[in-house]
Amino acid sequence: MDVSPRDVLELAGTALAVGARALSVDVARPEPAFAQTPKRGGVFRLCSGLDPVGFDPHQTLAFSTMTMLSFTHSRLLKVKAGPSVRPGTYPVEADVTEAWTRPTDTTYVFKLRRGVRWHPKPPVNGRELTADDVKYTYERFLGIKGNGNRQTLEDVDKIEALDRYTVKFTLKAPFAWFLDALASTSAWLVAREAVEKFGDLKRPEAVIGTGPWMLERYEPNVRLTFARNPNYSVRGLPNADAVDVTVDADPSSRFASWVAGKYDFGPEYQQVVRRLDLDTAKERKPGLQTAEYIWFTGGYTSCKLDQEPFKDVRVRRALGRASNWREFLEASPFSLGHGAPNATVPAAAGEWAIPIDQLTREGRELYEQDVPAARKLLAEAGYPNGFKVPVETTAGYGPDFMDRVQIALKNWKAAGIETELKLKEFGAYIASTVFGKFDKMTFGLRGAWLDADSYMRPFMPGQPLNSGGVNDPKLSEMILLQRKTFDVAKRREIVYDIQRHIAHNAYALFDASQKVVSVWEPYVKNWSPNNGFDYGGRLLAAWLDR
Repeated sequence: MDVSPRDVLELAGTALAVGARALSVDVARPEPAFAQTPKRGGVFRLCSGLDPVGFDPHQTLAFSTMTMLSFTHSRLLKVKAGPSVRPGTYPVEADVTEAWTRPTDTTYVFKLRRGVRWHPKPPVNGRELTADDVKYTYERFLGIKGNGNRQTLEDVDKIEALDRYTVKFTLKAPFAWFLDALASTSAWLVAREAVEKFGDLKRPEAVIGTGPWMLERYEPNVRLTFARNPNYSVRGLPNADAVDVTVDADPSSRFASWVAGKYDFGPEYQQVVRRLDLDTAKERKPGLQTAEYIWFTGGYTSCKLDQEPFKDVRVRRALGRASNWREFLEASPFSLGHGAPNATVPAAAGEWAIPIDQLTREGRELYEQDVPAARKLLAEAGYPNGFKVPVETTAGYGPDFMDRVQIALKNWKAAGIETELKLKEFGAYIASTVFGKFDKMTFGLRGAWLDADSYMRPFMPGQPLNSGGVNDPKLSEMILLQRKTFDVAKRREIVYDIQRHIAHNAYALFDASQKVVSVWEPYVKNWSPNNGFDYGGRLLAAWLDR
């Protein structure tokens, strides 16, 4: 059964609005709470389809890097994890913070927990985390060249270490999503000594954080092994001695290995199993635990708006009219027809994602395949015989993604748009194409963020992820307005208007997010899946009952 955008609204509450309230929050030192006594020890076994693109969180957007750093690093705030959190909701809670206040709309003061220590590795050698570390981290985050996530915190004007355990952020303007931004998995705290010793944080030796596990061994494209951090600041955690991540680029091999008992969780991204394989898995694995939810990940098409033929909105709309998000969901082995179409803000963002039927007529038509209408639009734009265009993407997302690409190319061809497919290695694609370094057009995946603002901000001039070159003063004004609007209902209306405007002008095209099934073995306790790269956070309080 398909899930409509309205259905998806039920998947998330108002958790993302945490940063919107006038607040003074005191958070007690986190202590694990369990329905049964957890067992200590054992090794969690997972797999990944991609190797990390280095280990410097300020130098890559790659999810394969951020998921691995989630085992080793911490941040000021985090998205709460565990069985009490319904997949598709994202409540924010403290990580290394003890309390925080917002004295004004542009100032935030954080009190750090005492006794948070870096990994006992040189050159940091287990010293205590201080406010100076927080200041250093986010000044590097904002100042280093090539940080594609810089937009997340670019409204920060000044960071001050008021004392050893107190840090103050002063913003250039009110930013209603600031707490969500600090809880993102691009906001990992890093050690100055590691940067100074290694020059950057790309090497495995530089993976030194304050998180629950330490990187013990790294075999490129083979395996990563993480051992328990003996200095971890939350008493009694983590429960597992270690986490072992196998890198395997072959979906069939990953599935076979999981069914054979090599892994404790589903073999795909976010511990998902393809629906196509679900019945087989349940037959082979009695008692398998499952959860369904909408992925943030969805396909997008970006075109160079300052170049022909994409200067003409009719051409961009023709691409949308030729596309068929339903066909993709039906063909996908992950969804088998289950999912929802995405506007600018993905359906998984719940209340922040506009229902498609609330777009303008022109916006709604982007989601209603009509090849004759697409041909008519092209003819009106001066292309009665269509045109040929290069399309850049990567095969790094795997064969199922390439099937998605082929569906898009087939449908565009039916409308008269011939494509020349150009493939880039995954690391090169993440370092260039997503930043707009392509000839005419690109098709890729997005879904790195859990807050709605991060999906709108790239449509402003000067933003590194503004790959199509959007320059629309009215749109920029709306995006800035929603960022400083703390009233949730009012902000949501502005966010809806932004999505209407982007769809009406076809500044980018989006297909759909799949409703996926995450699976885990019956002996894995106190764990629940969710969107996002925080694998380590979700495993922190889990344990193995075997």
